[in-house]
Amino acid sequence: MFGKRTIVGEEAGRAQPPASSVLATKGPSNLQTAPSKEPEAVAAPMESKKSEEYYTTKSVIFGALIEAIDLSQLSKLDTENARDEIRDIVNEIIAIKNVVMSIAEQEELLEDICNDVLGYGPLEPLLARDDIADIMVNGAFKTYIEVGGKIQLTNIRFRDNAQLMNICQRIVSQVGRRVDDASPICDARLLDGSRVNVIAPPLAIDGPALTIRKFKKDKLTLDQLIRFGAISPEGGEVLKIIGRVRCNVLISGGTGSGKTTLLNCLTNYIDGDERVITCEDAAELQLQQPHVVRLETRPPNLEGQGAVSMRELVKNCLRMRPERIIVGEVRGPEAFDLLQAMNTGHDGSMGTLHANSPREALGRLEAMITMGGFSLPSKTIRDMIVSSVDIVIQATRLRDGSRRVTHITEILGAEGDVVTMQDLFVYEILGENANGKLIGRHRSTGISRPKFIERARYYGEEQRLVAALDAARQPEDV
Repeated sequence: MFGKRTIVGEEAGRAQPPASSVLATKGPSNLQTAPSKEPEAVAAPMESKKSEEYYTTKSVIFGALIEAIDLSQLSKLDTENARDEIRDIVNEIIAIKNVVMSIAEQEELLEDICNDVLGYGPLEPLLARDDIADIMVNGAFKTYIEVGGKIQLTNIRFRDNAQLMNICQRIVSQVGRRVDDASPICDARLLDGSRVNVIAPPLAIDGPALTIRKFKKDKLTLDQLIRFGAISPEGGEVLKIIGRVRCNVLISGGTGSGKTTLLNCLTNYIDGDERVITCEDAAELQLQQPHVVRLETRPPNLEGQGAVSMRELVKNCLRMRPERIIVGEVRGPEAFDLLQAMNTGHDGSMGTLHANSPREALGRLEAMITMGGFSLPSKTIRDMIVSSVDIVIQATRLRDGSRRVTHITEILGAEGDVVTMQDLFVYEILGENANGKLIGRHRSTGISRPKFIERARYYGEEQRLVAALDAARQPEDV
């Protein structure tokens, strides 16, 4: 509704008359200017494409609806009543114009138009599907989805780039962001926490590019990740203990490897009486604890003023009496402040970053601090990392599309200029089956006394930790 209200702004102040009287008195003045193509509501790439006749009919009916309806009044209704109101008017338009359609086609048309007015247009069927991980819109006529780790082209299309841009603006405006010629790049989120990135022309040459990282309606748990094979039962048990005993954790991985999902899973084991503060560029973490403060960065306004960076949020956290600080993604100089927090009594703090291995993650952390303008010797930075970070968890998306926790690595100390580490668990690829799916196993490296066992003893988790590590040393069936 947000984008459509601007289309008929001159009618916004009118009280809505009965649908029949509106349709009887208003002529089809805008029907000739209505676009000839409308968005398609196909929920799966296998469905057949709608005919051009369908889009032409929808254009005519949609134009008549915009002429007939008063969106200022419609916006006062709840979603269900608003849908009923739109359906009533559209049914009258179909009757008046003698449009010949089957009942199934009419229902599909009604659903498409309701999505256009009240939701995110042709994206609605995709957003409703819980099996989709990513939605990637490359201009008005190409929309891809990721299902099961594989990218597929769908039949979804928009009327034109103007409609796509309108939907992008509708999404970002809900969280106080904007996207236009002056600010063509925007990170935002949907109301369910799904992460959104928009890049608009002139930077996007072929039309607006919209990317949505969806999150499941039912949040994944570590037990589910164990059932999916992302981690072994023993490795999952160790991760639960790591979250419980307030180890400082970095989750490392590439794009789409499941870092945020894993971070959400670990936070399930934070005690309910702890004060947790999260810092994110676009709020997407789904913590279930009762005492959580969620902070989000802010981009500059039209004058280029008022931006609030991630580093400012993390620094401000230290004044808010946190017990744990969780940074959605560490990208820059805020790495220094997160390490400071980890090293000054905020045990159990966590963050994610992009890297391909645990050792590379520590190197990237050092590089972020150096590029942030801190004039510290490399050895000082490494000593700070060693004294702050306890565990690095590596998440990887494999070439068959599956996601695995490939390393649970403990930071031990430093020998000279080298940070010493030990792997508690690693994932070994053994081959692939006839369907191209990789076969592998999570293997314990035989460490029975990790460095954080003293912390586990303090929290009463020592026996559970030792039992999990001992069980993991037994041979696994592949």
